[in-house]
Amino acid sequence: MKKIKRVYVWEIPVRFYHWLNFLSVTTLAVTGYLIGSPLAIQNSAEASFSYWFGTLRFVHFVAAFVFFFNFLFRIYWGFAGNKYANWKSFIPLSSKAWKEMLEVLKLDIFLRKGKPLRSTGHNALAGLTYFITFLAFLFQSVTGFGMYSAMSNSFFPKLFAWIVPLMGGDFAVRQWHHAMMWVFVIFAIVHVYLVFYHDYVEGRGIISSMGGGWKFVEKKD
Repeated sequence: MKKIKRVYVWEIPVRFYHWLNFLSVTTLAVTGYLIGSPLAIQNSAEASFSYWFGTLRFVHFVAAFVFFFNFLFRIYWGFAGNKYANWKSFIPLSSKAWKEMLEVLKLDIFLRKGKPLRSTGHNALAGLTYFITFLAFLFQSVTGFGMYSAMSNSFFPKLFAWIVPLMGGDFAVRQWHHAMMWVFVIFAIVHVYLVFYHDYVEGRGIISSMGGGWKFVEKKD
């Protein structure tokens, strides 16, 4: 009989970041889509009483600020947190990590049966994927605030005003910003599927770990 022990993997700040990021990204995706393809809502009321599109944009902007500063906090926690949250776990710097990435690909794509992975935190492929996702987060932030700078007098958005001329104008930035939104949608679908899949294959409590922080691993002999 295998002996199992509990390991505290995801600290409260990491879990807080994860769920706040989920809420802000979901809000940004829904409101962003509606901003790009607004609904033709007809209303007989006075225009000043039906400011739904302005409210929609306001919610989008608020969610963007929450998303960005939550992201900055995660960067900080990548240095202040435990070894599972550390940035070193996101970048494959060893041959062992690259070998593990190959094993994960065999498991995820070819559904190969074998021994469960022994990585307690993120496996090597997941870590690299999240690192690339963080770069996408940064891209969305700078392009979003770059477009917002033209309609805001605040100091912070003006810091990103140089993005629009650099990328060829407002239309080009808007197109890239919108396209990246669909990358997040696809990532979210794949992410949720793989979380459930690995939880079933490995049996380590991956799903519950993002709620309570604990994973279950085999004791080494």
